[in-house]
Amino acid sequence: MQQLLYIEIPTPAIAAVTAWLQTAYQPPFGKKSIAKHGFILDRQNSAGAIAQLSIFTWTLQRTTYLKVFRWSEEAMDGEQELLQHLTKSVRQAFPYEFKLPPAIAPNQSIFEALATEYPLTVKFFQRIPNGEYDLNRVYWWEQRWRQSVKSPQNPSQVIFREAESELATNSELTYDIIYLGGALGAIHAAMMAKLGYRVCLVERIPFGRMNREWNISRAEFQNLIDFGLFTTAEFEQMITAEYVDGFNKFFDSNNPPHLKAKVLHTPTVLNIAIDTNRLLEICGQKLHQYGAVICDRTEFEKVVVNDRGAMVYARNLETGANVTLQGRLVIDAMGSASAIAQQLNAGQAFDSVCPTVGAVLEGIDTNVWDKQYGDVLFSHGDISRGRQLIWELFPAEGNELTVYLFHYHQVHPDNPGSLLEMYEDFFTILPEYRRCDMDKLVWKKATFGYITGHYSFNEDSKKCAFERILAIGDAASLQSPLVFTGFGSLVRNLPRLAVLLDTALKHDLLTADDLSQINAYQSNIAVTWLFSKGMMVPTGMHLPPERINSMLNTFFGLLADEPQPVSDRFIKDRLSWLMFNRLALIAAFKNPKLILWILEMAGTQDLLKWLSSYGAFTRSSLTNAILGNWLPSLIRNCQSWLEPQNPRLWLRLLSWSYAINYSVGKPHRVIGESHL
Repeated sequence: MQQLLYIEIPTPAIAAVTAWLQTAYQPPFGKKSIAKHGFILDRQNSAGAIAQLSIFTWTLQRTTYLKVFRWSEEAMDGEQELLQHLTKSVRQAFPYEFKLPPAIAPNQSIFEALATEYPLTVKFFQRIPNGEYDLNRVYWWEQRWRQSVKSPQNPSQVIFREAESELATNSELTYDIIYLGGALGAIHAAMMAKLGYRVCLVERIPFGRMNREWNISRAEFQNLIDFGLFTTAEFEQMITAEYVDGFNKFFDSNNPPHLKAKVLHTPTVLNIAIDTNRLLEICGQKLHQYGAVICDRTEFEKVVVNDRGAMVYARNLETGANVTLQGRLVIDAMGSASAIAQQLNAGQAFDSVCPTVGAVLEGIDTNVWDKQYGDVLFSHGDISRGRQLIWELFPAEGNELTVYLFHYHQVHPDNPGSLLEMYEDFFTILPEYRRCDMDKLVWKKATFGYITGHYSFNEDSKKCAFERILAIGDAASLQSPLVFTGFGSLVRNLPRLAVLLDTALKHDLLTADDLSQINAYQSNIAVTWLFSKGMMVPTGMHLPPERINSMLNTFFGLLADEPQPVSDRFIKDRLSWLMFNRLALIAAFKNPKLILWILEMAGTQDLLKWLSSYGAFTRSSLTNAILGNWLPSLIRNCQSWLEPQNPRLWLRLLSWSYAINYSVGKPHRVIGESHL
């Protein structure tokens, strides 16, 4: 018996596929005999021997797969012709379909509107506390995301530049900083309020609600404790669980033997589960303590800037009243669907996205999963409807677990990525991933969002600043393309972001050029985007179903053979130039086809773009090797006389001194750096 063909048919309707194979499909030759899950094909070869092929289907991950096996010892005459004919016919009969969300009629509930297309999503959201509200949020996010992707060249204008006389002319602006977005924005706002700035935070939903859970390591969060934003006691209050080990494993049943991989253990990666409600509660307390104002249930509409300040126009969603706020600076922390980020980058604010859905739940049998352990990255099947689905599972409070399902996705107007489709997948295939009775699970909270990424080939390739406007977090899309969202990026970079922003505000250096010095760019992260590019199926392309798992097992298999600190540094974005090149060479030797696979998926243009990123990484690494140990300290020693004489030059030198180390994953305090 020999496998001749393995393809994925992008539809959950396996009965329709099987019926088509058995009745509609006509092979170009041979005798077709119906079997339970497909058919058997017999043909007498020219030598007189009977050759036999078995064609059958099965379903997994809400999609359909087909294999062809040769049952006979003899090859069938015209075998390759048949395989090509079958593949072409299947593609024509069952092409990719990218569904639009159903429209919601006036006075129609979200449950009623989605029940036909997404029955399991409706069923289980009805069991989630505030499920109707959250499902409306899922629908809103998807519609907002689709709109931004559908017309990338014509983003909505929300930033306006007007003469000073056209703005309110109060002698004193009300706020120093107006934050738009209350998740990551709340952490950043609490830091700046602590530094004495007048802060206002605008949030569309009730402050303190989050549709994401956050995980991090102790060593990384210690960064915020050392910087003075949180105390150790406050951090301990936020921790809901701390697991012993995290697993990384990708499905390899269809991989060749040399591309099967051991489990990669990462015990100090994302092993601290953060209670986001408690974290935001503490941030809210700090904001009020330092005199900040929180305007929640308030939706941003536009911002008008001039040489003197910025005017934010918003609307209270409860009362419908217009809200007008004046400040020196606006921080865009509105996440992946930020209209500001879209306008600043002419609709090209991001190059990739991870549609992510999940839930906080309890009730999974402890014999199935020990809550001392987590899944950092895990797949239990091959490509499904043009996506490589990946799971994450983290212990949470008590007996609760946080479970995510996501995939790396190309941003495409015909196929922007659907949260609703992902949720139907989630509720359908969770029992495949973790043996569980869905009706016995207790659903605590829905978690979802679009996590964007930008392939920054240098620090200037993404606009994160405009006059008196600065983007942070997911709106800036400068985080790791592997496992970290904007939360990890903000935690790692908050010290340099806060010090640089404090410097800019003290000297009113709020032009686009000045504010562009304040960003979380890391050249060592930029160079790893090729890794995430190799995890997404280009829209409309049919890859061998096992392809992405083969690529993932290539990388994670070699990491599993390395000492644990190597994988820890790789996944935590502390990859050095020597480490990257050594691992890349080992991967190429282990799987010589890897470069061709990446070229097929990324294309020549993106590969050339990556070469530019690699060049920037090489230059940054060389700069760090020569200057990193002494120049930042020397620059700090010049602060007392340089900052008063030329604050703009000081801001640029300060930004550069941080970038020398941060850009290659080596954030650390330097001699002469003052603690805010």
